[in-house]
Amino acid sequence: MAKKIRRIGLLTAGGDCPGLNAVIRAVTKAATGVHGMQVIGIEDGFAGLIDGRFKELTSWNVSGIIHTGGTLLGTSNRDNPFKYPVKNDRGELEFRDVFDQVRANIDRAHIDALVAVGGDGTMSMTAEMCRRGVPCVGVPKTIDNDLAATDVTFGFDTALSVACEGLDRLHTTASSHHRVMIMETMGRYAGWIALYAGVSGGADIILLPELPFRLDRVCQRVLERNSKGKRFSIIVAAEGARPEGGEMVVRKVVKESTDSLRLGGIGQRLADQVEECTGIECRVTVLGHLQRGGSPTAFDRILGTRFGVKAAELAAAGDFGKMAALKGLRVEAVTIAEAVDRLRRVEPDNEVIAAARAVGTAFGD
Repeated sequence: MAKKIRRIGLLTAGGDCPGLNAVIRAVTKAATGVHGMQVIGIEDGFAGLIDGRFKELTSWNVSGIIHTGGTLLGTSNRDNPFKYPVKNDRGELEFRDVFDQVRANIDRAHIDALVAVGGDGTMSMTAEMCRRGVPCVGVPKTIDNDLAATDVTFGFDTALSVACEGLDRLHTTASSHHRVMIMETMGRYAGWIALYAGVSGGADIILLPELPFRLDRVCQRVLERNSKGKRFSIIVAAEGARPEGGEMVVRKVVKESTDSLRLGGIGQRLADQVEECTGIECRVTVLGHLQRGGSPTAFDRILGTRFGVKAAELAAAGDFGKMAALKGLRVEAVTIAEAVDRLRRVEPDNEVIAAARAVGTAFGD
């Protein structure tokens, strides 16, 4: 007979994301109110699991947080328990496996199962926790929308809304000053935010990591518009966009992070090149962490709630190694291994790309 799950640990890891508090609220209320379990919140993601920083979550202390951004529990994207950065006696950075410490903290807190909320890095660590004997359930979270096995991740819709509003505002100043306005979006190695924002915001050119661009074709489109009386152009560039035969622009490397590369800078590089090529003034707006902050949209609040309720259900049923996922209109359980098998990226034959091309949007390819 399977062990009855009485206490679950809940952590949020990786980059912060609108909708995290909706998930925390839903897991806690469903676990305590429906399934009769206790919920132990783990502070700052896997860092709290490594350090043993826990606090009980109740229906009372998660009340009134569904509309708020960020995460009540805190988060971290630098603490992989299987590759934990420490300095040795010589002051040099090295990585160690501290899973035994994690296991001891879980046992000390009498946690029967773990619910981890995060993106591909978090789900990869969660999958390894499962392999090492810790019962785990996953909830997919990332503004990048790049997790396989789910149609959408919560946080994406809010980030997209911020980017679309940014484009609406850039249109007015671009047309007034007859400039090329470049907006750089987040997304890492996937172009979902840039693609959807570009289409919804009426961008003239969209540059994606999945479709390497040619600078001459970008400049050609700008000059074509100018010659026909459209004396401004709007370009959306994903932070991972790159020219044919070139590399992504890396802003810095954070060695102790679970994903060491920090992308950023393609917008300014492109602006310098386009201005030199066309003679038209270019300005850059980098949305950056504006896409992560603020209140979640109604869609993300609802999806986060549905994911949280599903995660509590899976934990109570002892159905571990699974992740809540949106499949069509239904929230279902998929294996965490399936979710981290590959990054979900924009395919070149994506229907949204085809629709964008049909209305005259260029991709620089």
